[in-house]
Amino acid sequence: MAKKIDSKEVELFLLENTDFFLSRESLVSELSFKHDSDGATSLLEMQVRKLRDEQSRLMDMLSGFVLTGKENEELFFKSKNLTLSLIVSKDFDEIKKIVESFFEKNFEVDSCILEILSDSELHELEGKTSLSMSKDSIHMGPLSKEKIDAFFSNESIKSAVISVMKLKKGFGLLKMGSNEPTKYLGDGDTTFIEYIRDIIVRVLESKEA
Repeated sequence: MAKKIDSKEVELFLLENTDFFLSRESLVSELSFKHDSDGATSLLEMQVRKLRDEQSRLMDMLSGFVLTGKENEELFFKSKNLTLSLIVSKDFDEIKKIVESFFEKNFEVDSCILEILSDSELHELEGKTSLSMSKDSIHMGPLSKEKIDAFFSNESIKSAVISVMKLKKGFGLLKMGSNEPTKYLGDGDTTFIEYIRDIIVRVLESKEA
């Protein structure tokens, strides 16, 4: 009487002999697997489906890379144009106009304000908002009505990015507000804001010199 082969033994054998089906292609076409939605499915069909799914996943990933590359390229040229405009600016009023216009036109910001504050004005703002206004602080996310009143004169603002800039004399404050509560989230990436902030600081300090 032939010994009954345990399924675990078959599994172990196939794992140890991964080339078993290479010379037995006809056997592969006879194998089938129960599928929840399609009933019995051959091994070949299952492999094809798996390859198609993997191909689809890779194509989606590639499309994401291409899109990210285009977005980064667009961001680079926008920031380059901003930098060149700031370099040739004459005074703070012109810098303020360039920066505010840049964000409102290119990033659908509903309100953008660049201002210079004294130490006492910054500390007063810190007291009103309970937010740290230390050097290079960046706050991003939805705002309460009290904070909106302190930062903006626009009651429709619901979320914002607040960036503090330490200058040789006083502080700079870059405020960007949106009417959408979810436009800026607390866990958003601040790399680009930090980059623009550093450029603004260098330009402002060069005008002070």
